[in-house]
Amino acid sequence: MSPRWFSRLSLLWKILLSTSVAVTVLFAITGEIVLNHITKTMSDSLDEEVQASFQAYTSLWKSKAELLASVSSLFSTLPEVRLAFGTGDAATIEDTARELWAKISQDNAIFLVTDPRGKVVASLGGAIPSALPKNMDVVSMAAAQFPKQVSGFYLQNGELYHISVTPVYVESAQGQSLINVLIAGYHVDAVVAQDLKKETGGSEFLFLTPGRVIASTLNERATSVVTRKLSDGNGRVSDGVAEYAQFTTPLEDISGKPVGQLLILRSFEGVRSHLAGLYTNIILLWLVAVSIGFLLTYLLARRIVEPVKQLDQAATEVARQNYEITVDVTSEDEMGRLARTFNTMCASIRQAREELIRQERISTIGRLSASIVHDLRNPLAAIYGGSEMLVDRELPPGHVKRLAGNIYQASRRIQELLQDLLDVSRGKNRPLEVCRLREAASAACDALGPAAEAQQVQLVLDLAPEIELPLDRSRIERAFVNLISNALEAMPGGGAVTISAKLENASVLVTVTDTGPGVSPEIVARLFEPFVSAGKRNGLGLGLALSRQTVLDHGGDMWVESQPGHGARFCFRLPGAQVAQTQGVQV
Repeated sequence: MSPRWFSRLSLLWKILLSTSVAVTVLFAITGEIVLNHITKTMSDSLDEEVQASFQAYTSLWKSKAELLASVSSLFSTLPEVRLAFGTGDAATIEDTARELWAKISQDNAIFLVTDPRGKVVASLGGAIPSALPKNMDVVSMAAAQFPKQVSGFYLQNGELYHISVTPVYVESAQGQSLINVLIAGYHVDAVVAQDLKKETGGSEFLFLTPGRVIASTLNERATSVVTRKLSDGNGRVSDGVAEYAQFTTPLEDISGKPVGQLLILRSFEGVRSHLAGLYTNIILLWLVAVSIGFLLTYLLARRIVEPVKQLDQAATEVARQNYEITVDVTSEDEMGRLARTFNTMCASIRQAREELIRQERISTIGRLSASIVHDLRNPLAAIYGGSEMLVDRELPPGHVKRLAGNIYQASRRIQELLQDLLDVSRGKNRPLEVCRLREAASAACDALGPAAEAQQVQLVLDLAPEIELPLDRSRIERAFVNLISNALEAMPGGGAVTISAKLENASVLVTVTDTGPGVSPEIVARLFEPFVSAGKRNGLGLGLALSRQTVLDHGGDMWVESQPGHGARFCFRLPGAQVAQTQGVQV
């Protein structure tokens, strides 16, 4: 169920909000998918960069090792080297080796000459670490693979070297004879690690041995954190600040046994910086897209909603019974067909209403004619009967006078009835005169007394004779006659009709109460409408409508209070009532 605030919004705003939410959600999902894809792609790319760094390291390290190995092989084959080495004199060997080494040496390389048992005969190179022993046990380890040249890492007194061991043979009577061993290599330190970092485009290198970091391009804190987290075995490692993709490879000695490991790291910071910039661009793109989408949606939705708005306004006018309204047809789509159908519907309603009004007028004329005929029948019958008796019979003067009086009263009743109808139709009111209310009610009781007596209905007048007020007496008498007649119609088996009145704040409240079955609740709300009647044998329902109009014309109002089975009570209030003065004393 939609929230109340959303249901109160206009259709245009509902479309705009729905579109904005849809665009936002769609863009967010698309952006999330794109970012995840880019993140995965960059992560894979970073892993590939780590692998490439390892390949670059391998190639670089191999080239250096091969260079030293080539130098060693060259030394071992030179005649002057073999001749000098064959003398067995340490000074001769060192002088000859130093002379040749000076021509091809590298500053950071080491070069040793040992006897076949590993004892150092000569130490050459730019910087010979003091950690190297006088007896190189690595020679005995490599002896098993002689005359083949052997390369590998060498760990000695906490220092790490990458070396090549080359045997030097001479011809003897017994054949090839091992006279010396050449050991060439590099000392692995921070300078070597930094050179590798430069050569690989920024990868971090850590040379690790059990319990010790030999060299690292990271700072001391980051190195400590990374080395502690290596046991996790994950493809990612963090130093607490930055996250890295890692690649680990063992460092093997000349016999193939691991003496440590090399850790190559590639930072995610560049990827994250790129992702942050991409995320910002996506947000800006989203804002631009939503703004443009909002504007386009507003322009398009306005064109769509405008016909709906016109239809809504037209429907409101129809609800106010204004069927002359029409809606402009501006398109041939569903809204255009709906507007055309609405106009056709209004035209049909106008036509049907005109036909209904015409038929209602004809029906009203017929009903009004029937009502007039019904109301005129009794006085005309009195005139016809009295006139017939006067013409056909010789009557005594007293009888003639009585018949003439009846004819006069009947003709006067006809004249008053026709005048009432004419005044109602023209909306005219005759001048009021101050009259006694009891006299008007008594005249109505006198007129209906014989009918009430025939039905055994008692007419009770409970009106103070001193109450007087401005009245159109004939119309008020007619109102009393209508109320009493309706009560008599409702009590064919007898009963009582009580007419009472009491003064209330310069007005009089008149009630006409009967002991009949009461008024049905279904008809109470429409009881004073023209042509509404219930349970009556005669009449077409104009009496109460005319009676209430008479009271309204006097500035009052009329209503009914009734419960089924407990009789009906018709009440009306008339303003301007007062107590008549009699002989100077107020009664």
